[in-house]
Amino acid sequence: MNKIINIYTDGSSKGNPGPGGYSVFIEKFFGYSYYRNIIYEGFRCTTNNRMELLAVITGLKNIRTKKNTIIVFTDSKYIINAVNNKWIYEWEKNNFYKKKNIDLWKLFLKFFTTKLVFFHWIKSHNNHYINEFCDKLSTMTYKNNQLKIDYNYEKLMNKK
Repeated sequence: MNKIINIYTDGSSKGNPGPGGYSVFIEKFFGYSYYRNIIYEGFRCTTNNRMELLAVITGLKNIRTKKNTIIVFTDSKYIINAVNNKWIYEWEKNNFYKKKNIDLWKLFLKFFTTKLVFFHWIKSHNNHYINEFCDKLSTMTYKNNQLKIDYNYEKLMNKK
């Protein structure tokens, strides 16, 4: 029996670049049982798009099985358009020439292409309780004093 897994994601940053964070809410329905997992992290210097993308990657990475249907709910048009309009495959063919966040897009493809994943855009700040929860959590993460380093982004920024 194919099981449904919903992944709700959000990413944010204060400034672009600036401190940022992401959150992921995973819910699995297995017959009559229900499972949820909440993941979040904050970074000292990053961008909103990187956090949105890292949230989706983290969600997909945490689904071990390849047989389930996964629905990713995100308010990121950046991700929705790249996937649903199949831009990501053109970018990959062109080795991501002149694209931002290449490291994350490559990592995204590693997990996305091995699973049955559908994307659903959800309007942000529209009173959807899980989306609002993810929004608050992603914002809270970068207000923490123990922020991680987004090494790939900071290395790129130091080259400029």
